[in-house]
Amino acid sequence: MSVLVGRQAPDFETAAVLGNGEIVDNFKLSDSHGKLRVLFFWPLDFTFVCPSEIIAHDNRLAQFKELGVEVIGVSIDSQFTHHAWRKTSPEKGGIGEVGFPIVADVKHEVTQAYGIEHPEAGVAMRASFLIDENGVVQHQTVNNLPLGRNVDEMLRMVKALKHHQQHGEVCPAGWDEGQEGMKDTAEGVAKYLGAHSQAL
Repeated sequence: MSVLVGRQAPDFETAAVLGNGEIVDNFKLSDSHGKLRVLFFWPLDFTFVCPSEIIAHDNRLAQFKELGVEVIGVSIDSQFTHHAWRKTSPEKGGIGEVGFPIVADVKHEVTQAYGIEHPEAGVAMRASFLIDENGVVQHQTVNNLPLGRNVDEMLRMVKALKHHQQHGEVCPAGWDEGQEGMKDTAEGVAKYLGAHSQAL
């Protein structure tokens, strides 16, 4: 497994099912260059923890869009399996017609490029990447197969990145939208800790 934070996110071109249900053969990550992106992987379609995570992303899609974020999902299943899963309701174990693209990584090339292929199961681990407008990975999490993600934490990280971009401040432990940031100086640290250390 590799850490991509601070590095360019690997580009890829492969088949995908778009948010409107259309199947395309040439979906490219770089087509969304200039935008914030959340790229998240799951092991397999028609499984157990996976639909809960995908639906959780879809339920927050409006919040991601409001922040200017493109959400992109990836697994090693084919575009046709993805399409069938979208056509299966959550009540029957499906994901419904989620509104973001789902990439078909049948050759495992994307999973391997991001360094998150499970060493024994041969599927993608539950990995998420926050990619900035310049294609640089700013945040990365990887969970093992039984452990579902907290999508609200990714939303928090998007807000923290935008706060840093807009105000030049760094975001201390537990920072959330509307809270005070910190100047990245000795004086800034002292000021922040003097006011907030007991609440950390």
